[in-house]
Amino acid sequence: MPALPAPPYPEEVRARLAADAAELIGRYPQARSALLPLLHLVQAEEGFVSPTGIRFCAEQLDLTTAEVTAVATFYTMYRRRPAGKYHVGVCTNTLCAVLGGDQIFAELQQHLGIGNNATTEDGQISIEHIECNAACDYAPVVMVNWEFFDDQTPESARQLVDDLRAGREVRPTRGARLCGFRETARILAGFPDERPGVNDESGAGGAPSLAGLRLARGEALPGTPGAKVVSPRHEEPLHEEPLHEEPLHEEPLHDEPLHDEPLHEGPQHGEPLHDEPHQGESLQEEPRHEERGPEAKADGQEGTEA
Repeated sequence: MPALPAPPYPEEVRARLAADAAELIGRYPQARSALLPLLHLVQAEEGFVSPTGIRFCAEQLDLTTAEVTAVATFYTMYRRRPAGKYHVGVCTNTLCAVLGGDQIFAELQQHLGIGNNATTEDGQISIEHIECNAACDYAPVVMVNWEFFDDQTPESARQLVDDLRAGREVRPTRGARLCGFRETARILAGFPDERPGVNDESGAGGAPSLAGLRLARGEALPGTPGAKVVSPRHEEPLHEEPLHEEPLHEEPLHDEPLHDEPLHEGPQHGEPLHDEPHQGESLQEEPRHEERGPEAKADGQEGTEA
């Protein structure tokens, strides 16, 4: 299959990316398993997965450009056009949508003057509607470079993008401090975030995420003192005493052999089914209404098959 028509990276860029690619590939038993990290790597270089980036990944992994393109177009985190320094994703899936996600996305597009998957002229903001940000307990949710901004409103979302464009410090609701989209892509490729102390800022799950765990433990939720929706698990032992106080079998079930006599005293193979009449039956059997063969006996008795 012919290679995708795309110019190669400049030699200095290619050499730097090749060194990073070799480190990523070395982490996997099969080279092609490193394709996803390599796509993040080239996205960190250009802000999107370009034809040049696809060609680079194919060459590093000995794949066709068609194989790389198939993966790059399948996952939505790989962009096919340049992202802004801050890529804003608005969840428009069911729960976020009914709580205001659709309205947030519509008003952001109007406020920024751009459509879905587009970038502002200053290159600062790009927006995208996301099917699910996996944070339904904080709906409606907006993400900036994949960091969470929870419980948003149209007003707070507009203020968020204005602060980003103005260069003001913006802190996610939870998680690390923001960095640019390209820096985020490099972290997603598998390289450490080298900003001092940033790994200690991620925090833990908030109250909505932990509500189910607290209920399972029998704890009261905030704002509902003394109320327990479910009982704590294993509050008391299920059985204070053993189910069986005495052994089930003190003696062997069978002191004697199971079968002293034959199991079947009836006729053996080849013997008539009935040697003696049943109670209430006469000795003479009624003639059977069956067709007689030529070997039938002369006295009127039925013949037997040879």
